[in-house]
Amino acid sequence: MDKLKVAFIGLGLIGGSIAMTIRKKFPDAEIIALNRSAATLDSALKDGVINAGTHEIDDNFKECDYIFLSAPVDTNISFLEKLKPYLTEHTILTDAGSVKGKIHHAVKECLPEAKFIGGHPMAGSEKSGYANANDHLIENAYYILTPSSSVKEPDIYKYMDFVEKLDAIPLVLSAEEHDYVTAAVSHMPHIVAYSLVQTVMETDSPEEYMKMIAAGGFKDITRIASSDATMWEQICLENPDNIRILIAEFMQRMEQFDDFIRNADGDKLHKSFDEIKNYRNSIHDGRKGALQKIYDLHCDIKDEAGAIATIATILSTQGISIKNIGIVHNRAYEQGALHIEFYDEHAKAQASATLTRHGYTVFPN
Repeated sequence: MDKLKVAFIGLGLIGGSIAMTIRKKFPDAEIIALNRSAATLDSALKDGVINAGTHEIDDNFKECDYIFLSAPVDTNISFLEKLKPYLTEHTILTDAGSVKGKIHHAVKECLPEAKFIGGHPMAGSEKSGYANANDHLIENAYYILTPSSSVKEPDIYKYMDFVEKLDAIPLVLSAEEHDYVTAAVSHMPHIVAYSLVQTVMETDSPEEYMKMIAAGGFKDITRIASSDATMWEQICLENPDNIRILIAEFMQRMEQFDDFIRNADGDKLHKSFDEIKNYRNSIHDGRKGALQKIYDLHCDIKDEAGAIATIATILSTQGISIKNIGIVHNRAYEQGALHIEFYDEHAKAQASATLTRHGYTVFPN
């Protein structure tokens, strides 16, 4: 195989993470990046992630195997015409956005002969930017591919093979299927999370008791409301029809629960909760999905000086990095007084074994 050449337009969280993963898996690859921020390009060059950085489409984009459009959709579209001279018969043009309809339409209008295969790694973070990128963000994550009508099967299989080599899991859907599915499992949940936080914010007492004791289930279900507001504004405006259909479906179910509660219908409440619980428990938890997976556990500790520091030291001596640690004050839905969050599953498993070995009671989530 000839040396891989890949170019990126945009080097934020997703573009940066894909670039880092390519560098890890294909050390000899030539990786080019166009980015508005010179500081980001300087960091990527210093990290050895990219070979060259640029602020415009130029000859760096010649003879690429893959070109990733990983900037906001409108920015990606603005570069399509400029990319035309650099697309060869072996270049796969792709993107990394959460919505596919708009970019597919733009490519069809501007570059009808391009081998465009939309791409969406189902992984992310509440944080954004290259500084938060890493080389394992897409590991074991579904990576949805949405081929345009001009793409032949061999190119689809080529991209699927590439995705597998990056340790992600390719899944081929149409652009329409993608936008409906992600509206249900990613876009609408963010709106629901924002709405729940807004409800507490606007109905809390002057003493802010709701905010004071908000933890456990409330913090879990609203965690994604800490996501970037600009990004979610764009996603909602790019996929409005699907999101509105699913909001209507969700509101129907809220009204149904309202009826059950108003009529004190315990049988129907229990039946609904039980059916939903069983479906929720059937969702496989071993792979990353549309919402970022949390690697955390709870641990019983005594409320005494130095207790947290002792645990942090124990984990540190084993080379285990902690993402977040703190006392849980509202434990209505959680076991263990101390909540510890990690960067990956391996660190969580190591920590659980280490703390158990030191006599702590651990409750893996």
